Amino acid sequence: MNQADQDGTTEAPNPFLPSPDDMQHWASVIGRAQQMMLEYALGQANDGKTSAAAMFHPSTWLENPAAQLWAQQSSKMWDQGVAFWTSLATLNPMTPAAPDAAAAKDRRFADPDWAANPVFAMIRQTYGLLAEQMLTTTRQLDGLDPAARAKMEFAAKGIADAMAPTNLALTNPEVIKRAVETRGESLLKGLQHMLTDLSRGQLSHVDPDAFEVGVNIATTPGKVIHETDLYQLIQYTPTTKEVLAVPLLIFPPWINRFYILDLNPAKSFVAWAVEQGLSVFMVSWKSADASMKDVVWDDYIAAQVDAIDTVRAALDVPAVHTIGYCVAGTTLAATLAILAAKGEAERVKSVTFFTAQVDFEQAGDLKLFIDDGYLALLQQLSAPGFLDGRYMAATFNSLRGRDLIWNYVVSNYLLGNDYPPFDLLYWNGDTTNLPAKWHRQYLIDLYRDNRLVIPNSLSACGTPIDLRKIETPAYVQAGREDHIAPLASVWRLMDNLSGAKTFLLAGSGHIAGVVNPPAAGKYQYWTGDSDAATLDDFVASAAETKGSWWPHWIDWISAQDGAKVPVKSARIPGKGAKKAIEDAPGRYVKQR
Repeated sequence: MNQADQDGTTEAPNPFLPSPDDMQHWASVIGRAQQMMLEYALGQANDGKTSAAAMFHPSTWLENPAAQLWAQQSSKMWDQGVAFWTSLATLNPMTPAAPDAAAAKDRRFADPDWAANPVFAMIRQTYGLLAEQMLTTTRQLDGLDPAARAKMEFAAKGIADAMAPTNLALTNPEVIKRAVETRGESLLKGLQHMLTDLSRGQLSHVDPDAFEVGVNIATTPGKVIHETDLYQLIQYTPTTKEVLAVPLLIFPPWINRFYILDLNPAKSFVAWAVEQGLSVFMVSWKSADASMKDVVWDDYIAAQVDAIDTVRAALDVPAVHTIGYCVAGTTLAATLAILAAKGEAERVKSVTFFTAQVDFEQAGDLKLFIDDGYLALLQQLSAPGFLDGRYMAATFNSLRGRDLIWNYVVSNYLLGNDYPPFDLLYWNGDTTNLPAKWHRQYLIDLYRDNRLVIPNSLSACGTPIDLRKIETPAYVQAGREDHIAPLASVWRLMDNLSGAKTFLLAGSGHIAGVVNPPAAGKYQYWTGDSDAATLDDFVASAAETKGSWWPHWIDWISAQDGAKVPVKSARIPGKGAKKAIEDAPGRYVKQR
């Protein structure tokens, strides 16, 4: 009998020591983690991921010697960061730090312990000071031209986001609490997410098995009625007894899948346009493979002309309304200039540009990736004749690294959260490959040298391109917070078109600013003086309207030509001269 028993007292358990059951569970978690990593390593070896052929596969980036050097330096920075933050954690201030208004608005520090716990409050404030000092120093460096300064500032912001204490398990109170509550299961689940992403070579934002194209995403009924080696043409099934005589042909960007405009019935621009009484056609581009190694911009322009003529012939109409989204809008401007130069502009009744640019002088942070070093890297990565779409996804994610990279590192890997069933994020991760020649040509001629706005500097399909020849009525839509096609850059379209123009400024950005159905009741838009000499003048004249801009657009379309025809024969997919090849959304959108 021990002394405590003899004295009639019981020794209280130490609340800071794990129970034997907890210790056993943590040991099990560690064992399962080791098994996961072993299985991952064996799987990589069995898949031949260490072969020379896989050197530039996104899932084996760190096998690249240059990447290894980067990894070594990053590892040192990571170790130093861990040591720094954990050294702060050993401090024991007696009182919490004063509230930080800036941090209170930062979602990364939403957990109450970042303010209530003196240790984490000090870590947070120290990080804020260091990050601000890094950015201030970058902005004050002497001897840098504007382009170099922009690159330095972009890099500094990226480093500041990466070094945040929220990105480390040991210095994130939310991660620590979750790990304790789940007895390590959250960390194990996060490890599984990370290993799965490493195998895929891509950071996951959603469960890749949560959606299936044509089943619960991209489901608007229709038929593929025409296909080439570069695209399929979808005609959607009408839902009204009458439709506008002039059909609508949509050109989505080929750097993404077309179904951003057909996510689900509640968000689908396609389904909504059909409900408004439009005969809607959609181009579905083929994801590039080695067979497309010689595809250049001329081929996409020729494909747009082919699609325009195919729809005109199928419905026996003289002209079509067109929409060009992002890069497809840029290309559509070139297509219209070529048609105008050849005296064939009447084939297109109107053109709508969704967040499209033709003048790239103010094209934003993407211009930071257009230098000789980056172009050389792209050429190396595009050795098979095409660029793996996961590289482009990584580039776009880096433009908003805090939201699109580190947010998911914390949520998926450190907290082990379940993936949200979010169709927009699924689309964002459903990448397409790009033809290498076209991609390089586009970056050099447009982003770097800005030749599209120089009359006759570029030619395509044997015809010089002069945007000033375009007199087609145009509707130009821009997003107020667009970081891919900035508002100031999109406005430049107004300076280069010669016909009647309507400019509309939508709330939100490159995607949500476009995909904003009326039923959602979200955001707002501004209309004003479309003849304004400058963007500032337009903004000064603009009036705000709450909600979706889609009704404003359909009124504009109807004003171009309000004639209607009954739905019969060729207006029904597959019932005219163009027979159905397969059901929408077709094969091309599902190809990798």
